[in-house]
Amino acid sequence: MGDFWVFGYGSLMWRPGFAHVETQRARLFGYRRALCVTSHVHRGSVEKPGLVLGLDKGGSCVGLAFRVPGDLKQEVMAYLRERELVTNVYEERQLTVRLRSGADVAAVGYVVDREHHQYAGHLSAEEAAMRIAGAVGRSGPNEEYVINTVAHLEAMRIRDHWLERVAALIAPQRSPAGG
Repeated sequence: MGDFWVFGYGSLMWRPGFAHVETQRARLFGYRRALCVTSHVHRGSVEKPGLVLGLDKGGSCVGLAFRVPGDLKQEVMAYLRERELVTNVYEERQLTVRLRSGADVAAVGYVVDREHHQYAGHLSAEEAAMRIAGAVGRSGPNEEYVINTVAHLEAMRIRDHWLERVAALIAPQRSPAGG
Protein backbone atom coordinates (compact mmCIF):
# COMPACT_ATOMS: atom_id res chain seq x y z
CA MET A 1 0.00 0.00 0.00
CA GLY A 2 1.50 3.34 -1.03
CA ASP A 3 1.79 6.52 0.95
CA PHE A 4 -1.16 8.93 0.90
CA TRP A 5 -1.78 12.61 1.64
CA VAL A 6 -4.11 14.37 4.07
CA PHE A 7 -5.06 18.06 3.60
CA GLY A 8 -5.39 20.23 6.70
CA TYR A 9 -6.88 23.73 6.62
CA GLY A 10 -7.73 24.37 10.30
CA SER A 11 -6.64 22.71 13.52
CA LEU A 12 -5.25 19.71 11.60
CA MET A 13 -2.44 22.03 10.48
CA TRP A 14 -1.01 22.58 13.95
CA ARG A 15 -2.43 19.54 15.72
CA PRO A 16 -2.65 16.74 13.18
CA GLY A 17 -2.65 13.98 15.78
CA PHE A 18 -1.36 11.32 13.40
CA ALA A 19 2.03 10.09 12.21
CA HIS A 20 3.32 11.50 8.94
CA VAL A 21 6.68 11.58 7.18
CA GLU A 22 6.43 14.85 5.25
CA THR A 23 4.55 18.14 5.45
CA GLN A 24 4.20 20.57 2.56
CA ARG A 25 2.31 23.80 2.13
CA ALA A 26 -0.51 23.08 -0.33
CA ARG A 27 -3.32 24.88 -2.15
CA LEU A 28 -6.75 23.43 -2.76
CA PHE A 29 -8.63 25.03 -5.65
CA GLY A 30 -12.42 25.26 -5.71
CA TYR A 31 -12.88 25.47 -1.93
CA ARG A 32 -12.21 28.13 0.68
CA ARG A 33 -11.66 28.06 4.43
CA ALA A 34 -14.81 29.47 6.07
CA LEU A 35 -16.53 29.71 9.42
CA CYS A 36 -19.55 27.93 7.94
CA VAL A 37 -20.27 25.17 10.46
CA THR A 38 -22.60 25.85 13.38
CA SER A 39 -21.13 24.52 16.61
CA HIS A 40 -23.49 23.75 19.46
CA VAL A 41 -21.13 21.47 21.40
CA HIS A 42 -17.41 22.36 21.14
CA ARG A 43 -17.51 26.13 20.51
CA GLY A 44 -21.09 27.01 21.32
CA SER A 45 -24.29 25.75 22.91
CA VAL A 46 -27.84 25.07 21.81
CA GLU A 47 -28.80 28.44 23.29
CA LYS A 48 -25.85 30.31 21.72
CA PRO A 49 -24.32 28.36 18.82
CA GLY A 50 -20.86 29.29 17.64
CA LEU A 51 -19.04 28.76 14.35
CA VAL A 52 -16.15 26.52 13.35
CA LEU A 53 -14.22 26.08 10.13
CA GLY A 54 -15.21 24.07 7.11
CA LEU A 55 -14.13 23.87 3.50
CA ASP A 56 -16.89 25.50 1.48
CA LYS A 57 -17.28 25.87 -2.29
CA GLY A 58 -15.50 28.67 -4.09
CA GLY A 59 -12.07 30.26 -4.21
CA SER A 60 -9.01 28.44 -2.97
CA CYS A 61 -7.48 27.52 0.35
CA VAL A 62 -3.85 27.36 1.43
CA GLY A 63 -3.18 24.72 4.05
CA LEU A 64 -0.81 21.87 4.76
CA ALA A 65 -0.58 18.45 3.15
CA PHE A 66 0.75 15.59 5.24
CA ARG A 67 2.25 12.50 3.61
CA VAL A 68 1.34 9.42 5.60
CA PRO A 69 3.04 6.02 5.21
CA GLY A 70 0.75 3.55 3.47
CA ASP A 71 1.13 0.97 6.23
CA LEU A 72 -0.56 3.44 8.62
CA LYS A 73 -3.56 4.10 6.37
CA GLN A 74 -6.10 2.09 8.35
CA GLU A 75 -5.02 3.60 11.69
CA VAL A 76 -4.84 7.20 10.42
CA MET A 77 -8.14 7.01 8.54
CA ALA A 78 -9.89 5.61 11.63
CA TYR A 79 -8.47 8.50 13.68
CA LEU A 80 -9.52 11.13 11.10
CA ARG A 81 -13.03 9.72 10.79
CA GLU A 82 -13.49 9.72 14.55
CA ARG A 83 -12.23 13.31 14.73
CA GLU A 84 -13.94 14.82 11.67
CA LEU A 85 -17.14 12.84 11.13
CA VAL A 86 -18.70 13.09 14.59
CA THR A 87 -21.90 14.81 13.41
CA ASN A 88 -21.48 14.06 9.69
CA VAL A 89 -21.40 17.78 8.82
CA TYR A 90 -18.25 17.03 6.81
CA GLU A 91 -17.92 14.74 3.82
CA GLU A 92 -14.70 12.82 3.37
CA ARG A 93 -13.34 13.40 -0.13
CA GLN A 94 -10.32 12.75 -2.30
CA LEU A 95 -9.24 16.26 -3.29
CA THR A 96 -6.49 17.36 -5.65
CA VAL A 97 -4.08 19.72 -3.94
CA ARG A 98 -1.06 21.48 -5.38
CA LEU A 99 2.01 21.07 -3.22
CA ARG A 100 4.55 23.84 -2.80
CA SER A 101 6.85 21.73 -4.97
CA GLY A 102 4.36 22.19 -7.84
CA ALA A 103 3.13 18.60 -7.88
CA ASP A 104 -0.59 17.87 -7.84
CA VAL A 105 -1.53 15.03 -5.49
CA ALA A 106 -4.73 13.40 -4.27
CA ALA A 107 -5.35 14.13 -0.60
CA VAL A 108 -8.01 13.12 1.88
CA GLY A 109 -9.93 16.19 2.97
CA TYR A 110 -13.14 17.09 4.75
CA VAL A 111 -15.63 19.34 2.95
CA VAL A 112 -18.76 20.80 4.56
CA ASP A 113 -22.05 19.16 3.56
CA ARG A 114 -24.20 22.08 2.45
CA GLU A 115 -27.36 20.03 3.07
CA HIS A 116 -26.51 19.33 6.72
CA HIS A 117 -28.47 21.28 9.34
CA GLN A 118 -25.19 22.59 10.84
CA TYR A 119 -24.21 24.33 7.60
CA ALA A 120 -24.35 28.07 8.31
CA GLY A 121 -23.98 29.20 4.70
CA HIS A 122 -21.89 32.04 3.34
CA LEU A 123 -21.55 34.74 5.99
CA SER A 124 -19.98 38.16 5.89
CA ALA A 125 -17.15 38.75 8.34
CA GLU A 126 -19.53 40.93 10.37
CA GLU A 127 -22.22 38.23 10.52
CA ALA A 128 -19.66 35.61 11.54
CA ALA A 129 -18.25 37.87 14.27
CA MET A 130 -21.74 38.46 15.69
CA ARG A 131 -22.41 34.70 15.88
CA ILE A 132 -19.03 34.00 17.47
CA ALA A 133 -19.21 36.73 20.12
CA GLY A 134 -20.09 35.20 23.47
CA ALA A 135 -20.46 31.61 22.23
CA VAL A 136 -18.83 29.07 24.54
CA GLY A 137 -18.79 25.30 24.27
CA ARG A 138 -17.15 22.23 25.72
CA SER A 139 -13.80 23.18 24.13
CA GLY A 140 -13.93 26.81 25.24
CA PRO A 141 -14.87 30.23 23.93
CA ASN A 142 -15.53 30.59 20.21
CA GLU A 143 -13.49 33.82 20.10
CA GLU A 144 -10.47 31.89 21.40
CA TYR A 145 -10.85 29.32 18.60
CA VAL A 146 -10.87 31.99 15.88
CA ILE A 147 -8.04 34.08 17.33
CA ASN A 148 -5.92 30.95 17.92
CA THR A 149 -6.56 29.80 14.35
CA VAL A 150 -5.49 33.15 12.90
CA ALA A 151 -2.38 33.22 15.12
CA HIS A 152 -1.35 29.77 13.89
CA LEU A 153 -1.98 30.74 10.26
CA GLU A 154 0.13 33.87 10.72
CA ALA A 155 2.94 31.82 12.30
CA MET A 156 2.88 29.55 9.23
CA ARG A 157 2.82 32.61 6.95
CA ILE A 158 -0.58 31.67 5.58
CA ARG A 159 -2.82 34.63 4.88
CA ASP A 160 -6.58 34.34 5.10
CA HIS A 161 -7.91 37.89 4.79
CA TRP A 162 -11.54 37.00 5.53
CA LEU A 163 -10.69 35.07 8.70
CA GLU A 164 -8.27 37.82 9.76
CA ARG A 165 -11.13 40.32 9.37
CA VAL A 166 -13.38 38.18 11.59
CA ALA A 167 -10.63 37.96 14.22
CA ALA A 168 -10.16 41.74 14.10
CA LEU A 169 -13.88 42.27 14.64
CA ILE A 170 -14.04 40.00 17.68
CA ALA A 171 -10.78 41.31 19.15
CA PRO A 172 -10.42 44.94 18.01
CA GLN A 173 -7.40 45.52 20.22
CA ARG A 174 -5.51 42.84 18.26
CA SER A 175 -3.25 44.23 15.55
CA PRO A 176 -3.76 42.92 12.01
CA ALA A 177 -1.24 40.56 10.39
CA GLY A 178 1.96 42.28 9.50
CA GLY A 179 1.07 45.28 11.66
